[in-house]
Amino acid sequence: MALWALLLTTLTSSLLSLLLFSAAAAVISGRRGRRRAVGFFHPYTNDGGGGERVLWCAVKAVQQENPDLDCAVFTGDDASPQSLSARALDRFGVKLLRPPQVVRLYKRKWIEEHTYPHFTMIGQSLGAVSDMVSRVLRQSSMYNNDALIASSMLLSRCKVVYYTLFSWLYGLVGSSAHLAMVNSSWTRSHIESLWKIPRRTKRVYPPCDTSSLQLLPLERPVRSPVIISVAQFRPEKAHGLQLEAFALAVRRLDQDLPRPKLLFVGSCRNKQDEERLQKLKNRSKELNIDDYVEFHRDVMYRDLVQLLGGAVAGLHSMIDEHFGISIVEYMAAGVIPIAHNSAGPKMDIVLNEGGHRTGFLVASKEEYAEAILKVLEMPEPERLAIAAAARKRAQRFSEQKFFDDFKAAVQPVLAPRASS
Repeated sequence: MALWALLLTTLTSSLLSLLLFSAAAAVISGRRGRRRAVGFFHPYTNDGGGGERVLWCAVKAVQQENPDLDCAVFTGDDASPQSLSARALDRFGVKLLRPPQVVRLYKRKWIEEHTYPHFTMIGQSLGAVSDMVSRVLRQSSMYNNDALIASSMLLSRCKVVYYTLFSWLYGLVGSSAHLAMVNSSWTRSHIESLWKIPRRTKRVYPPCDTSSLQLLPLERPVRSPVIISVAQFRPEKAHGLQLEAFALAVRRLDQDLPRPKLLFVGSCRNKQDEERLQKLKNRSKELNIDDYVEFHRDVMYRDLVQLLGGAVAGLHSMIDEHFGISIVEYMAAGVIPIAHNSAGPKMDIVLNEGGHRTGFLVASKEEYAEAILKVLEMPEPERLAIAAAARKRAQRFSEQKFFDDFKAAVQPVLAPRASS
């Protein structure tokens, strides 16, 4: 019975998705003479995560490459063009050429996981399509949406294991894409397997602010070494593991060495994230390390740079993270990364540079604690050598590299079409 229910739900969502896209296509095809625009589907424009940096850099790249194209951001937030432009600059240091258009999504709850206790991925996908297409139809009188829908949120959450039928549906829809941009080698391998369009699949590493971070000195204060963790307070970021590993490392640290501090830097999307943050604070007290732990929420980009400039190591503990922008930021700032041994960090980022170590790849609480102790106890020349190699490797993931690769990928799609 459960299998039939899953089959029925999947087939129903497939038909509804195709109908919605067909309706949008019919309206769009009938308005070819209208002004062209590029749409970016990003329901949360205030999450402060790596996906938001990708959004603003992608908008800027389109503005640079095609100045005559309008950029419209589809968001569920109560935001104005001016507030989004200011946020891009304040939170990420990205200066847009002009404020984007804003298309409000009033049914954002349709893509939130708690809305679907069962068949979560199917429900979220259908909800995203329904809300987005309904807004496209309403806006079609203004624009010919030759819409490049830059759904960084949806792509970045693609998982290895799917329901068999959902995987089939996902592959069917994806195979019709004119262009698929993926953010890592790990993601590319899965998208090519599912969508089977390798020639239309382009790997474009996310934009990382390596240039300004590389201006920070590699030397760090000798007293009170700082460990930093930069990530949204989401469950998959596994902050609890970091806290437990840090507590274990502090207990094992030589008493003659200075006590380190752990800085959690992140943002909260909703009430659930706020509750998660409070649990972390409570847990730090239970572990008797609250004197050594600080929490920094919703910091400005300039403040993040300052915090990175004082850290010796950076923690990352998400399993199968597709890329990991924060890890590259650690490396560019001269902070030795201690990252989870999977996906993007393993395949693309924390690799040897010129035969030299650039960081540590770990998985368990014990391994995280051991890596923290290695960084805290290693001689300064060794730490500087690793930090220098990490900084050099981070140059592969610069914002300029993103702009170049992104523009090259989208140019064939956005090139003006000859009038028929």
